[in-house]
Amino acid sequence: MGREFVEIFDDWIDSYDASVSGKDPEYRDVFDKYEEILTAVTERSFGTVLEFGTGTGNLTAKLISAGYKVIGIEPNAAMRKVTGERFPHISLTDGDLLSFETTEHIDTIVSSYVFHHLTDEDKGKAVHQYASLLSKGGKVVFADTVFISEQAKQDQIIKERTRGFNNVADDLEREYYTTISILETKFKNAGFDVRFERMNDYVWLIEATKN
Repeated sequence: MGREFVEIFDDWIDSYDASVSGKDPEYRDVFDKYEEILTAVTERSFGTVLEFGTGTGNLTAKLISAGYKVIGIEPNAAMRKVTGERFPHISLTDGDLLSFETTEHIDTIVSSYVFHHLTDEDKGKAVHQYASLLSKGGKVVFADTVFISEQAKQDQIIKERTRGFNNVADDLEREYYTTISILETKFKNAGFDVRFERMNDYVWLIEATKN
């Protein structure tokens, strides 16, 4: 369910914001146009928003500024503490992409740099679960690293190792980065219309609307 990656963020919490702002050369391409990516997720959201993986609260901040009611789900205790201190008025609970609780009516489900923590099989389960939460017209808006094809992913791994960026290459091999075609099938099978927009060399915006 993605929980196997939770402890990684215990070591990353003190440098996470520096990484996303481009100060870490190894992850600069991954987080290129980071603020634009978060803004794009925010602009495509509406109503009451369920956010998976609040992290340090960067997307949360934009959603709140846009006037949305935000319900945060974050499995890492240290990250949850940071977001809770920044936004003490929001609902913020322990949970993950598949295991979470909410009694609210949800209009939009969002995340940034999170969905790859699920295997492809679990991605399918999750998307069906989200469909059950949303009314017609409800949306899932995710920003995440996705590849055009499996070959494109392997090519990227080779590129990063050639550049000496072994941490990025290790991430690509360890976590569950998938392809556009697989995601398109998962969302369509769950009753969504889905479109993809490329945001940088790694990240795509996934905007799915329930039929």
